[in-house]
Amino acid sequence: MTIYDISEKAGVSIATVSRVLNGSRKVSEKTRRKVLDIIDRYGYTPNAFARGLGLNTMKTIGIMCADSSDLYLAKGIYYVEEKLRENGYDSILCCTGYELEARAAAMNLLITKKVDGIIMVGSNFIYEKDSDNQYIANAAAQLPVMLLNGELNAANVYSVVSDDYTSMYDATLQMMQSGIKDIVYFYNSTSYSGMRKLAGYRAAMLTQTDSTEGLEQFYRGSHEDIHAMTRYLKDLQETGLQFHGIIAADDTLALAAVKYAREMNYRIPEDFSILGYNNSMLVNCCEPELTSIDNKLETLCQHLITILLGLLEGKEMPNRTVFPGEIIKRGTTR
Repeated sequence: MTIYDISEKAGVSIATVSRVLNGSRKVSEKTRRKVLDIIDRYGYTPNAFARGLGLNTMKTIGIMCADSSDLYLAKGIYYVEEKLRENGYDSILCCTGYELEARAAAMNLLITKKVDGIIMVGSNFIYEKDSDNQYIANAAAQLPVMLLNGELNAANVYSVVSDDYTSMYDATLQMMQSGIKDIVYFYNSTSYSGMRKLAGYRAAMLTQTDSTEGLEQFYRGSHEDIHAMTRYLKDLQETGLQFHGIIAADDTLALAAVKYAREMNYRIPEDFSILGYNNSMLVNCCEPELTSIDNKLETLCQHLITILLGLLEGKEMPNRTVFPGEIIKRGTTR
């Protein structure tokens, strides 16, 4: 028996059950009695550490990420931990890699550590098959699960996301309107966020062309090997594909595109335009500096922590919040 089971059997929200367990006065006597009757009937005993229900809480949050060497994920972890510390919470970090079995094991480990909630940093935790996401739903039956830039329709799972689709759609349109039609989309992830970006690029391109065949290029190598990314683009050019613009799914891929353009003796942005994604510190690591989409990572992290703390206080909070991105124009686009 979990708090989720109680809410389902009583026909009330998890937050309402939390209020009853906390003795809050913001619950009617009728509702309070309904919840307490379910608790008595099934012999529910709140966990001594309470999973953030205000009952001797451990004041600790579990954080999961796939790879802390990834610039985006590392920055997300930093912002999340910073906001947690400001609010008196400690954290336990698990770097899971990309295998489902390891992720499920990490989730179970955090639950045994009596954390008050779990934050999953990055959209790569969400799989296409519903059965592969069951470990998240199972965990959410016991404690709040927060998804940073990922979405899952399950009880007690809360998502804070950047509007990657619209950001990429707008960026692609702007590059086409600058006079470049043959734009390659250079990407290396099929995560939830990755596919939203791809869909935005594709929808914008199809407003002015019949097909993006050959222009959508998926790079399968290391996200740290910029030389290999550059070679990939050179090999692509040698196949005979003509392109004078690259929109990259992250700033590392975009830096490789800058390197490629330099080695091809293209003028940037007169002959060749490049746009990155994430607006990371890498935008200042090339000349000219890189145009990139700011997906408002710090804002997403701040809002995610606000929602989590609200849940732990027994408040009703939105299940999904979306923030718009912003194109930060610099020297690599016209």
